[in-house]
Amino acid sequence: MSKKKIAKVAKLQFPAGGAKPGPALASVGINMPQFTQAFNDATRDRQGDIVPVIITAYEDKSFDFVLKTTPASILLKKAANVNKGASDSKVSVGTISADKIREIAEYKMPDLNANDIDGAMKIIAGTARNMGIVVEGME
Repeated sequence: MSKKKIAKVAKLQFPAGGAKPGPALASVGINMPQFTQAFNDATRDRQGDIVPVIITAYEDKSFDFVLKTTPASILLKKAANVNKGASDSKVSVGTISADKIREIAEYKMPDLNANDIDGAMKIIAGTARNMGIVVEGME
């Protein structure tokens, strides 16, 4: 059995259960209706989230895709109840507890480059600080 030749690898983001054919998918060179059906079925339980996806397109127009966890910035904005992060990290736009940071870190753990939950929490807390969100209960 011969290996399929990879034509392109694309990293895209779609709302869970809401992928539609469009220019972003057209540039990948795959069967768009087939992908949107498979993606929407796989993400129906994550309604309301943005889902990053890595699509591997092959020369025969077939594809594989891997779903990732929702970006930390979106989770932090939702947890801190803010619409957007600060343009300057010295400005505070909201606060979040260390417990919420742990909850987000546990969810994001499969996609983070961390060995344990404490390392993951530091990564998420750093993202929060850069967005202008104050983390209470952590150094």
